Amino acid sequence: MPAENSTSPTGRPVVTRFAPSPTGALHIGGARTALFAWAFARKHQGRFILRIEDTDLKRSSPESTKGILRDLGWLGLFSDEGPKYPCGKHGCGCGKAVDDAGFDPYDRGRQLGDNGPYFQSQRAADGLYDRYVQVLLDAGKAYEDDGAVRFRMDKDIAFTDAVYGDITVKADDLEDFIIRKGADGGKLPTFHFAVVVDDALMEVTHVIRGQEHLTNTTKHAALYDTLAEVTGDAATWQRPVWVHTPSIMNPGGSKMSKRDKARFARDKAEEFLAKHPTREDGIAALCQMMPNAITATHVSDFLGKTTDSVLLASEIAGRLGFNLPEIEVRDFLVRGYLQSALLNYIALLGWNPGDDIEHFDLDFLCSKFSLERIGKSNSTFDRAKLKDFNAQAIRGLNFGKFVDRMTKYAEAYRPTWYSSKICKDVDKWQAFCGAVQERTHLLPDPFEANRFLLSDDELIEYDFTPKPIRKAMMGNDGQGVALLEEMLAAFESLPAEGFGAAAHETINALAEASGINMGKYAQPVRIAVSGGPVTPPIDVTLELLGKGATLARMRRCVDAAKAHLAAASG
Repeated sequence: MPAENSTSPTGRPVVTRFAPSPTGALHIGGARTALFAWAFARKHQGRFILRIEDTDLKRSSPESTKGILRDLGWLGLFSDEGPKYPCGKHGCGCGKAVDDAGFDPYDRGRQLGDNGPYFQSQRAADGLYDRYVQVLLDAGKAYEDDGAVRFRMDKDIAFTDAVYGDITVKADDLEDFIIRKGADGGKLPTFHFAVVVDDALMEVTHVIRGQEHLTNTTKHAALYDTLAEVTGDAATWQRPVWVHTPSIMNPGGSKMSKRDKARFARDKAEEFLAKHPTREDGIAALCQMMPNAITATHVSDFLGKTTDSVLLASEIAGRLGFNLPEIEVRDFLVRGYLQSALLNYIALLGWNPGDDIEHFDLDFLCSKFSLERIGKSNSTFDRAKLKDFNAQAIRGLNFGKFVDRMTKYAEAYRPTWYSSKICKDVDKWQAFCGAVQERTHLLPDPFEANRFLLSDDELIEYDFTPKPIRKAMMGNDGQGVALLEEMLAAFESLPAEGFGAAAHETINALAEASGINMGKYAQPVRIAVSGGPVTPPIDVTLELLGKGATLARMRRCVDAAKAHLAAASG
């Protein structure tokens, strides 16, 4: 394995790159590749390049390119060269959607660096690849094949990978391969050719990419060697250090893929269908829940695995009320992960800093990152562990930053909360955030758990059958109901201003006077105002609700509890 230092094997400064194809959203595996390349360049005071490999014109799109730039911007992985990011708040982590309707990612004037353009479609239009295809044709190292151009693979190929070691492939096991497509392909370069030309001309010294590209490296090594030979420019065409990272797997052993969303949605849809007399009835019922544009044929094709449409999977998830597994970077943003926790976790998928250290920031990663500590074994993506990382990161935020993250998350993804009186009242919003920070694993948790704070009083439902509620309200011959009535009478005379604190003091006083544990007083109030046994601290909860809503809910709960007791006894 090459020794690590501040220069490449050629003696030039370290240069890494991330080169995604804009054919969809940025996968979490791609984000890890970008993170490793970025961290390695930062450690060695080198350059990190972002290059867009968009020669697949049928599948590439400007929207995918924008999405990749947005996601990298959210993660804070900004490049030294490449397309300029649409977000001006570098690494802000706010999660707000960027208004980039007028942003043209292909604008050459917005590309940073001296090695552009940084889109392969533009480089192809400039004739850059054709120039080197012709060099190979003239040297007899490539030949025409029905309009396409093939490269001759007539020698054994050996190369060294920084993770997987020395690899040799015999000439008999190699085949000539296309380096430029024919007319049907727009005479564009293939991935194998464009990536070598671009990496060489951009002076990339370390190619860090996923393990699935390891088998492609024989082609790339052969191209480097041949171009060095026929051009006489060994310095430009010197091989880079190849670094192939292990795959990221699901807990069940399958490779983590965007198809996981379709598989998960199918399983949930099949559960739904099973509740109907026939499969056809189930499909018809599911279609009735869908937009008109989605037909029974669409659903049947999806369930029959003819298509893995993420759009259809998302529609099914929305209608049946479940979350799809997070696969793309955007999924983790929307689900309420902090970028610091996500980066910390994915850095550990295939790499570790040693000394049993797990929690660290980007400064630590850049100072410690090394190729020697990248492992060969595939990594399992453990969402429960990531969620724990996120909870710890949230607890570690200073309070002002937590409030800011919660506010921006509400603005972007919880508009009902963002427009509520609670969020708009600075004191109430800070009280709410202060009450929930220690218990928050994902940013939406407080919104999901405390919907009762925004509900109309008459929409709170009371079910006295669950054990914790039954025990608190109906135990000891309905003691909880009696205590709730006692507190209702006491609360009537409290002032509306500062109601939460006054109610809390009243509960303490009643408990002390009666000799009954305070929890036996407080728990019926929680149930009355929320419909369940868990709320933020009682003083904060009642202050956020206010006196009027609190008393109205307590009255409704007393009436419902008495009716339940009467029915049970009668």
